Amino acid sequence: MEEGGPRIRRRVSVRKRSRPSIGSSFAAPTAAELKPSDEKDQGEEEKEEEEKEAGSRRRRTVDVRPAENNDSEEDMFGDYDSFAENSFLAQVDDLEQKYIQLAEHRKHDTDLATEDLCSERIRHNKLSIAAVDSLTELKTDEHTKNPSGHDDVCIEPGADLLFDVPSSQVLYFENLQNSSNDLGDLSSKEKDWSSFSHKTVSEKLLHNSIAQPQQADDSASKVRTSSDVNRRKSLKDQIKSAMTGNAKAQTPIFSRTKQLKETLLSEEINVAKKTIESSSDDLGPFYSLPSKVRDLYVQLKGIEKLYEWQHTCLTLNSVQERKNLIYSLPTSGGKTLVAEILILQELLCRQKDVLLILPYVAIVQEKISGLSSFGVELGFFVEEYAGSKGKFPPIKRREKKSLYIATIEKGHSLVNSLIETERINSLGLVVVDELHMIGEGSRGAVLEMTLAKILYTSKTTQIIGMSATLNNVEDLQEFLQAEYYTSQFRPVELKEYLKINSSIYEVDSKAENGMTFSRLLNFKYSDTLKKMDPDHLVALVTEVIPNYSCLVFCPTKKNCENVAEMICKFLSKDYLKHREEEKLELIKNLKNISSGNLCPVLKHTVPFGVAYHHSGLTSDERKLLEEAYSMGVLCLFTCTSTLAAGVNLPARRVILRAPYVGKDFIKRNQYKQMIGRAGRAGIDSAGESILILQEKDKKQVLEFISRPLENCYSHLIQELTKGIQTLFLSLIGLKITTNIGDIYHFMNGTFFGVQQKILLKEKSLWEIIIDSLRYLTEKGLLQKDTLVMEKDLLQKDTIYKSEEEFQCTFHITKLGRASFKGTIDLAYCDILYRDLKKGLEGLVLESFLHLIYLTTPYEMASHCHPDWMIYFRQFNQLSPAEQNVVSLLGVSENFIGKKASGQAIKKKVDKDIVNRLYLSFVLYTLLRETNIWSVSEKFNMPRGYIQNLLTGAAAFASCVLHFCEQELEEFWVYRALLVELTKKLTYCVKAELIPLMEVTGVLEGRAKQLYNAGYKSLVHLANADPEVLIKTIDHLSRRQAKQIVSSAKMLLHEKAEALQEEVEELLRLPPDFPGTVASSTEKA
Repeated sequence: MEEGGPRIRRRVSVRKRSRPSIGSSFAAPTAAELKPSDEKDQGEEEKEEEEKEAGSRRRRTVDVRPAENNDSEEDMFGDYDSFAENSFLAQVDDLEQKYIQLAEHRKHDTDLATEDLCSERIRHNKLSIAAVDSLTELKTDEHTKNPSGHDDVCIEPGADLLFDVPSSQVLYFENLQNSSNDLGDLSSKEKDWSSFSHKTVSEKLLHNSIAQPQQADDSASKVRTSSDVNRRKSLKDQIKSAMTGNAKAQTPIFSRTKQLKETLLSEEINVAKKTIESSSDDLGPFYSLPSKVRDLYVQLKGIEKLYEWQHTCLTLNSVQERKNLIYSLPTSGGKTLVAEILILQELLCRQKDVLLILPYVAIVQEKISGLSSFGVELGFFVEEYAGSKGKFPPIKRREKKSLYIATIEKGHSLVNSLIETERINSLGLVVVDELHMIGEGSRGAVLEMTLAKILYTSKTTQIIGMSATLNNVEDLQEFLQAEYYTSQFRPVELKEYLKINSSIYEVDSKAENGMTFSRLLNFKYSDTLKKMDPDHLVALVTEVIPNYSCLVFCPTKKNCENVAEMICKFLSKDYLKHREEEKLELIKNLKNISSGNLCPVLKHTVPFGVAYHHSGLTSDERKLLEEAYSMGVLCLFTCTSTLAAGVNLPARRVILRAPYVGKDFIKRNQYKQMIGRAGRAGIDSAGESILILQEKDKKQVLEFISRPLENCYSHLIQELTKGIQTLFLSLIGLKITTNIGDIYHFMNGTFFGVQQKILLKEKSLWEIIIDSLRYLTEKGLLQKDTLVMEKDLLQKDTIYKSEEEFQCTFHITKLGRASFKGTIDLAYCDILYRDLKKGLEGLVLESFLHLIYLTTPYEMASHCHPDWMIYFRQFNQLSPAEQNVVSLLGVSENFIGKKASGQAIKKKVDKDIVNRLYLSFVLYTLLRETNIWSVSEKFNMPRGYIQNLLTGAAAFASCVLHFCEQELEEFWVYRALLVELTKKLTYCVKAELIPLMEVTGVLEGRAKQLYNAGYKSLVHLANADPEVLIKTIDHLSRRQAKQIVSSAKMLLHEKAEALQEEVEELLRLPPDFPGTVASSTEKA
């Protein structure tokens, strides 16, 4: 290698082949043949002199060493740039001229004599042209690589006169011969020499040499014409021109290092595939994964070594044999890392897609950001299925595999679409985080349906479930047919305390009453402070902050804000100085993302390093506060229980303000999740949790502390329209089952089926099935098919009501199919159909108001309580077209006016329509102003509620869009209209910010910062330098900058891949192309 960088020698790869010599290839009459015998001796003497001269030239040429590559044009040929007598090109030119001169003489002797004389010429005139290495061994630019990949072939010099001649010159001689054979064919002189392979040239030259003796007379007579000589361009000029062009041509730039890394990764993945398929105990570089995965964990997450339990879990026989697995550990035990390694094994080694189901949108986005870097480096896609995002069915990729990260609801829709398109077997692994949520209301029912369908339809898909709070694991094991692994490992020791009055007790299961006295609080309280803070919260938090972090869980959102303000009132001014500049920067950023607005509570508390955290914050505010807490700028959060199940924000100390969540007494599972946030691995030596309780709650709390975790039970039956009825509709719609017998068999394999003896009290499973199917039929979602074939008859069992009912089959209607594809709650599907149908009669498109009304969630409307004065004020500000929408819906100004003035209403008006229209006004105002703060003030609503309304409307708009697709042709007009509206509701920002907000983790505030800094598109972000981003964007950590760039790269790769797939699909010959089918039939 040269000092200036790696230089790769480029050689012309020449295949060794039998080539006829010039004499035989271009057989032409010699001078000796044309003269009498008395002149022959003189001709032989001239030949000897020519041979000596040529030999001298050959020796001088072969000994020349190749020169270094030079940018100047005059030196680009190295030592061959001279066109004087002794140069290589001069020799070639001499050869050309001799051939032309000889070709002008007539041939009078026989073909045999010609062959003899040609052979004699070969023996005596061994003119050798410079070796190919001397011509082509030029050093190229440091980025140049050998495009052919062939090894150089060494050929003995002198064995063949043409062996040294570059391919372009060989082609020249071939064309020259063709020209001499046929002067009338001008196209042969314009042939593109580069389009021929070496093999083809060799074969043609060989053919010419054999055919030449028979064509000698004709060719000699044609070559005599002098116009042909003038018409032919000089070989010297052609070669010089070609070499000049080649030297000037831009060489493709390749990163040698990058290519070597990609090759190494590819080889390691191939090895990993073989390892994982074999029964060997050898785990390879990193649990059957390439060593690059281990390096990425060190680089991106700082994980250098796995915990012992993680190693044990990953090496379990059940994991190696791809059996379903449930594993349970305390919070912060490192469960996620095991799941990620199993996910990477499936993506890289087994080449199958993976579905990761997470409980909340925020966690989905956090995981997308974290794993995008792995996807970019290791060559797989990370796709988001949350809110209104996600494509159904997912894009089918031929080469790279996909990791789908989804919420519970979107995961269910994704599985439905894969079953419908018969692609469920492409899903190699399904990972469920927080598996205990299978026992929580309607979301638990949806999760159970998803897992039951996978178990029933795919025997190759592995299911992994994990949770920190599982009790009745045996039921889940039976349902999932899974192995179970558990450990009590925690990287940081957790100490649990109870606080009663001024005394603190440590929880001790060995003690008689479950606790032992620890200490008394030592904090001097004034009389004012005692009244304001009877629970001694100030004393508890000041023991920890500001050097360590603390979480205070409060029963309600309002209590969070009050506690934060109260604590700050009694903190000393020294707390203001701790990381003062960063806190001022945080306040500035909070203002910027809120158009200059700032919550008065946060304005007061943030300078002390304190903030509240609950659903009343906007997404932008929550994101900024979480980032500041993670970086240590904020040291105390007062929060609701939702933070415990949300993003990972650990603390040195966790305080529970009261043993209540809202008005309900806290559950053991909730308590375990909250205190699980205590103790940060690698930072704290121990974690502490303190539960504050009153004397009246002492007995209940002591029972609760020693009690085991709550069991989780199926909610399929409790949630009828979102549970069992939705399940039956999709089973029949996807043709998983078609008759009652199959449905009964399917239900016995569900989590509910495992627990039916406990859960069924009033009705039998058979009766519940019959009732649900009757409801779906009456609703117009299913149709009963009474035609039953004899083969469908099964043996009647005692539990069946009648053989006739058992044999009943069903098929789904168009409305039913639209409902399950749109994942519409069956309680509202007929109402939605009626509203959309009525909307077609007078759809007002002068504004978005009518469409917004149709996509306002029904559930949120049922919990809405309008402020009638605001309602009346907003109504009066409507344009005539917008008032037309209101009148079409049946809501009159008179009704709203009477409500606002408190008068009695005689005329009955649908309350749900009125409430839904009020929420439509909120959304419509928000879309026009794109400022949550001003809308919050205008409608006197919490900004967090408006944010949730917007998110819910975007998700429901996406559902309505799928509801209107394909099946219900009458709603074709909505398809185009709702695509644009869904995008507006999803982002609710100015159009120029939408491309930036497509990147996971980039919300409105961050998008504005990036746009103002010059990053105005996805391509800009994908090519950004994280270090530059840190310097130009306020309050952006290095980890966040890297995640934004990785997410942008991932999204860009996905879009590029989708376009490439589309191109290839367009260019691919259809399998049903006429003729293709016929030919395949003939072969068969």
